[in-house]
Amino acid sequence: MTKDKNSYINRELSWLQFNDRVLQEAADESVPLIERFRFLGIFSNNLDEFFKVRYATVKRIDEAGKGGKSELGMKASELLEIITQVVIKQQSTSLDILANIGEKLEKERIFIVDEKTIKKHHHDFIKDYFIQQVSPALVTIILNDLLELPVLKDISAYLAVKMELTSGKKQYALIEIPKSMDRFIVLPSAGDNSYIMVLDDLLRYCMDDIFNIFNYNSITANMIKITRDGELDFDSDLSKSFIEKLSDSVKDRQIGDPVRFVYDKTIDEETLVYLMSKMGIESKDSVIPGGRYHNRRDYMGFPSLGRTDLLYDKIMPLPVKGLSIQNSIFSSIAKKDYLLHTPYQTFSYVVKFLREAALDPQVKSIKITIYRLAQISHIASSLINAAKNGKKVTVVIELRARFDEQANIDYAEQMQDEGVNLLFGVPGLKVHSKICVIEREEENSIKRYGFISTGNFNESTSKIYTDFTLFTANQKILKDISMVFNFFDTNYRIYRYKHIITSPHYTKSKLFTLIDTEIDNVKDGKPAFIKLKLNSISSYKMIDKLYEASRAGVKIQMIVRGICCLVPGVTGMSENIEVISIIDKFLEHTRMYVFCNNNDNKVYISSADWMTRNIENRVEVSCPIYQDDIKKELLDVFDICWSDNVKARVIESSQSNEYRKDSKVKVRAQFALYDYFKEKLNS
Repeated sequence: MTKDKNSYINRELSWLQFNDRVLQEAADESVPLIERFRFLGIFSNNLDEFFKVRYATVKRIDEAGKGGKSELGMKASELLEIITQVVIKQQSTSLDILANIGEKLEKERIFIVDEKTIKKHHHDFIKDYFIQQVSPALVTIILNDLLELPVLKDISAYLAVKMELTSGKKQYALIEIPKSMDRFIVLPSAGDNSYIMVLDDLLRYCMDDIFNIFNYNSITANMIKITRDGELDFDSDLSKSFIEKLSDSVKDRQIGDPVRFVYDKTIDEETLVYLMSKMGIESKDSVIPGGRYHNRRDYMGFPSLGRTDLLYDKIMPLPVKGLSIQNSIFSSIAKKDYLLHTPYQTFSYVVKFLREAALDPQVKSIKITIYRLAQISHIASSLINAAKNGKKVTVVIELRARFDEQANIDYAEQMQDEGVNLLFGVPGLKVHSKICVIEREEENSIKRYGFISTGNFNESTSKIYTDFTLFTANQKILKDISMVFNFFDTNYRIYRYKHIITSPHYTKSKLFTLIDTEIDNVKDGKPAFIKLKLNSISSYKMIDKLYEASRAGVKIQMIVRGICCLVPGVTGMSENIEVISIIDKFLEHTRMYVFCNNNDNKVYISSADWMTRNIENRVEVSCPIYQDDIKKELLDVFDICWSDNVKARVIESSQSNEYRKDSKVKVRAQFALYDYFKEKLNS
């Protein structure tokens, strides 16, 4: 089959459609009101990161004069224009959603007031709040035509102020919205009415207090925001350590080239032209008219006001049957493997396991990879505790975890000071695997225990990300995991693994072999299918292999949360491939691969998506599931997710993000999974 540009969906445009699915959640009136606000915040935060990384990368390709057609499927300049137009449309939709949510809140007697609608009885509170809380933290920049504009911070929001002075001149200024302060101020309630004011509007209300040294006839304030290139550029100074270079690069990100400029569309043309000329905004930069408020990622922290009826019901994380927080994790895992599925089941088992290892006199060493840690990490404190107790603790920490670099640098320095052996991965490769192996002395020999996960060892994200963690004492698997840690020490050697699948050396070839088995089986009239659950798929090599399997007659079901460059359902190419995407209360983050294998299913959990970076440029681990009860559980999880007809969207060539609808009984996978695990406890 000859492939053309219609064989793949452009990665950037597919990502924008994923973010559109997030926006659909904000628009969904069945979603609790305050949760809808929070989805708007997620949509905005996602967009910030997209422009800092993906848009910036396309812009670099364009500026290098490479055209980009081979990498992007179209000219880079054309793609930049399409992205801008899509984002303008999405931003407009988001403003309509914001207005709709505001109207709904008023029916719940929650009022968001601005500088023109505040109640008289709030005046004193607001003025006092400004004097006591806001004014000391305020950074106000008076602009002068003779001076260069100070570098505006990346994705910070500013009020652009224009004063018409009594002298007839114009005076411009910028007010930086303090990040250290809550964006939403809860005002005193009155009867059954609750009131909230956005910090931006409080500043507008207090303009006279801020600029009382100027004599002006009128004053206006409109919000602007600039997004800068977020790629890290490392200098070549050999005298600097890797941590020093990374720290410098993170700081430089704040002054990277601008890639997006968002402004309040009601701003007057004169002010807009003045600011753009001062900031050096060029035609290639994405200039997007927006609403009154920017940095809407702050809506993720919209106050709940105690209104639990306007939030999702909190779930109580369940225990794993047979695994006890009160008893030894080691003794339980010695008998059989256990699978943890957060957030439905409690992440506390991971922390308990490491704490037990830190105290157990028989434990000799702990080796773990870390990608993103919680702000207050019990994982880190457990590892430090273990080092203090004389264990040999090795932590492979990925300092380049995007936008968490500074947090990881801080933890790395803290652990290093406490005697933890720190490794910074492999030159040229990010360490994205989620693995831990613990060596314990038993009967004069060393026995290994450990866990392999699809997600970060992070207490905060474990409450909102769905992830699998396999606890095991399978010595064959853990011998392979130990070899991965050997690779970190001696990365010039290529190790051979008998059980796990690893990137960058074996993932593509091993997955190709598994897919070829399904192709051979279907040709021989044997049962054959492939089931995949991924965050993203963008590798053309992997997509082409799935197309080959589809043409051979292999039935393929895929659940892909984010980017999907594969085009399903095309006759002669992918008619045997179906793809859905689930966006709901929790972030779908589990990755699993299932191959029929003539009804002797091969099942893997993995840290790797099917993207070129995961297959060729990262250290990833996919772990086989050998225990029948866990294998069945994972198949059940996939089937429940595949049955979703409430929050599942159908992915197809038009990228319309249509909800999957059928006449069957309604299945909302995330809610059904919680019920599934509750039932397992009673079985």
